[in-house]
Amino acid sequence: MVDYAEGKVSLQKPNGKTISVRLSVLGQADQKYVRKELARRRSAKRRQPAETAVSTADWPGWRGPLRDGKSPDTGLLKQWPAGGPKLLWKLNNIGKGYSSVAVVDGTIYTSGVINGTLKVFALDLEGKPRWQIDIGPAFTKSYPGSRSTPMIDGGNLYLVSGTGIIGSYNAKTGKQNWTTNMAQFGGSVPGWGYSESVLILDNMAIIAPGGKNCIVALDKSNGRPVWTSQGFQAGAQYGSCHAFDYKGSPLVVAGTHGGLVCVDAKSGRVQWSNPFSAGNTANVPTPAYADGHVFWANGYGKGGICMKLGAGRGQVSASPAWTTNKMNCHHGGYIIHEGHIYGNNGGGWACLELKSGDVRWEEKAVGKGSVCFADGMLYLFAEKNGAAGLATCSPQGLELRGTFNVQGSDRSWAHPVVIGGQLYLRYDTNLYCFDVKAG
Repeated sequence: MVDYAEGKVSLQKPNGKTISVRLSVLGQADQKYVRKELARRRSAKRRQPAETAVSTADWPGWRGPLRDGKSPDTGLLKQWPAGGPKLLWKLNNIGKGYSSVAVVDGTIYTSGVINGTLKVFALDLEGKPRWQIDIGPAFTKSYPGSRSTPMIDGGNLYLVSGTGIIGSYNAKTGKQNWTTNMAQFGGSVPGWGYSESVLILDNMAIIAPGGKNCIVALDKSNGRPVWTSQGFQAGAQYGSCHAFDYKGSPLVVAGTHGGLVCVDAKSGRVQWSNPFSAGNTANVPTPAYADGHVFWANGYGKGGICMKLGAGRGQVSASPAWTTNKMNCHHGGYIIHEGHIYGNNGGGWACLELKSGDVRWEEKAVGKGSVCFADGMLYLFAEKNGAAGLATCSPQGLELRGTFNVQGSDRSWAHPVVIGGQLYLRYDTNLYCFDVKAG
């Protein structure tokens, strides 16, 4: 491995040539190797003099480098001091919204709504403004505010507005490259606005406008269609597309108002679908993949489903392995680690075994909220009262190792982000940055 940046791994072939591939298309064993190698290199940097011990890890967009909610960071606090980790800085002028942050090449990106206009903000690592741009009219109906988290790839920023505008912008300046509209593909704005974050896969920007062209791949350089899915029609919902590789087949899975659908990432051809959670009030979380299984859970009493994948005759198939009512997950998502799922369950949290669905534990912790994983720990962020918690990540049980609160109003649906030794929490118009490095 030569380098890793913006979700791509640079590899050196035996003939000395270097190729770049997206980490998400590598097999599970190769992904595990990359994570260990990144951790080893960061550890080596920390052993250097302090002035050169700077992490180069990126968090390019929604749910991190692999869109699995897991940070590559190591060397973090295992116990928070009373009152929480050290606050590095706070901003209160990024507009109203639920967008999380992306952190790439020393720049932090997020979105917010000010006076009815959707804006994107770029900040340095001290929270000082680099630039901001107006995207256009914001979604202003129920729960007004920004939704999509910016996605950074190849020096460009990609964003979906609540009203269905998809755009590409220069990540250094904010200058617009191109825009298009979900309606062009037959999509219609769901009741609480488009909320997904763009998926970048190779040369494609992938979105789920809904309708007869349920999933669409655009050329990320110009916004023109590469393919549209066919044979599956359903309205858009609020999660994002997720890319993964199964036995050499690159795939994209999405949760829709008609259930789960999985397509070939090269052509958009539907591989399988399942009607679980079809017609639900809202399907919000992004599906997760690990070890030949796709897991998806939703709120409003639906719970979750785990699909076991199979392959044959050029087609990937899936059959239900199990369903559960022990992960009633409204918005906060889940992570999969070492064969277990950890996620929001109603007003608290639960751990389930991936292959069986067996419940390992249920705990209240900080209450209903969202989650991020880093350095063997769970970072929990409640949707109300700004409560944040650090907890152990083990099927043996959950132990809180510290809590504190940040300020904001109404609900916080922005997921926590841990990258470069820093914890980012967004609550309403406020963005906080905390130092969570050990030592």
